[in-house]
Amino acid sequence: MYRTIGEVKAQLSAGKTVVSIVQDYLTEIEKQKELNAFLEVFTESVLEQAQQVDEKIKSGTAGRLAGVVIGIKDNLCYKGHKVSASSNILHGFESLFTGTAVQRLIDEGAVIIGRLNCDEFAMGSSNETSAFGTVKNPLDPSKVAGGSSGGSAAAVAAGLCTASLGSDTGGSIRQPASFTGTYGLKPTYGRISRHGLIAYASSFDQIGPFTNSLEDTALLLQIMAGKDAYDSTASSREVPAYMDGALPSKIKVAVLKESFETKGIDPEVVSTTEAIIADLRSKGHEVELVSFPYLDYVVPAYYVLTTAEASSNLSRFDGVHFGYRSPDAKGVEETYKKSRSEGFGKEVKRRIMAGTFVLSHGYYDAYYTKAQKVRRVLQTKTDEIFRSYDFILLPTTPSTAFEQGGVKDPIQMYLQDIFTVHANLTGHPALSIPFGNHSNGLPFGIQIIGKPFDENGLLNFAAYLEN
Repeated sequence: MYRTIGEVKAQLSAGKTVVSIVQDYLTEIEKQKELNAFLEVFTESVLEQAQQVDEKIKSGTAGRLAGVVIGIKDNLCYKGHKVSASSNILHGFESLFTGTAVQRLIDEGAVIIGRLNCDEFAMGSSNETSAFGTVKNPLDPSKVAGGSSGGSAAAVAAGLCTASLGSDTGGSIRQPASFTGTYGLKPTYGRISRHGLIAYASSFDQIGPFTNSLEDTALLLQIMAGKDAYDSTASSREVPAYMDGALPSKIKVAVLKESFETKGIDPEVVSTTEAIIADLRSKGHEVELVSFPYLDYVVPAYYVLTTAEASSNLSRFDGVHFGYRSPDAKGVEETYKKSRSEGFGKEVKRRIMAGTFVLSHGYYDAYYTKAQKVRRVLQTKTDEIFRSYDFILLPTTPSTAFEQGGVKDPIQMYLQDIFTVHANLTGHPALSIPFGNHSNGLPFGIQIIGKPFDENGLLNFAAYLEN
């Protein structure tokens, strides 16, 4: 299959049509449907889109993504198509508009092939909380694909689309990218508009791409980034040409010392990271172990703040306005209670209740206010590191993909995010690139965190590491 944008363009140059490229992907999706990556394939609309792009290619008016086939996570709005955030609470709901990031890809000639499975409301680290079943890892179907954007990662790894979109609230792009051997980028908070993304935790959520190459990541970011009248948190900073310019001759890299000391980290993940450090040093770069003494606090602070925001954001799903309504409910209060109890899954209800608790009278200052103070401490310490270093380097995940059903304790599942939530709490851009193959045959990623809005440096450094 066509695994990169370059391969799609080569096929078009050789005379293949966008329609035939889409049909090849549709055939592949059918062949690999047991992965459960797609919740719905937009067969009719994607072929219509493909025909329109073919006409634009003939007339010489096609955009930069002409013929590129994109899958979108099932929490991104696409007008006239269903969106459910992999939850029964949104049963039958159809998007009334197209989100900004999705629209910008369409405007450049991309075609949207379907909506991809994810953890319900993006709450999970293994894609096992979806109301529509677990996504299987295409590299080993007995393993999870990661979460929450498991369908997006699996689809790109399996060649079911050229690239895909996910969302990252605490590692939901980078962790599944690590588990599937793909590239996953969480941009700086505000770099890509969140308009059209079903909110989980609004001060954390970011849309980002999954790809099979750094060049594709850079191009998709270039197209999606920039200010948006529909999202006041979207940055108005100018969007540079990504992967442009040169790195300094001497790069200064901070490696978080505590990331090697985390309980349960796989020795092969540690040894691969150490080999990268040794290689950078041998080439004259400055790489130092830096203490980040707050690593044990990032996950608790993250879950206090995100569950609080989720409690507020998910209050709109009430059985009255849209989506699922309990057929047994009588009266307003019972409609709320029964619709939400029956419509939401176990993990979503757990987080809503936790969030409501930390925001409740008598506990607000003890939990929510304190977590906000911790967030500020984390930002201050991270900014301090970046005053002396260009990048922070650490593993993306403590291990390779685990067995489906292998992590049963919710707290242990939350700890899967220990290396990824840092960048969401502080708003920095972070990228996972495939960098190792374990002796068990599965891939794992290395993670680079960059300075705010320095995605260009981040991508250039990743390219340097690869080379």
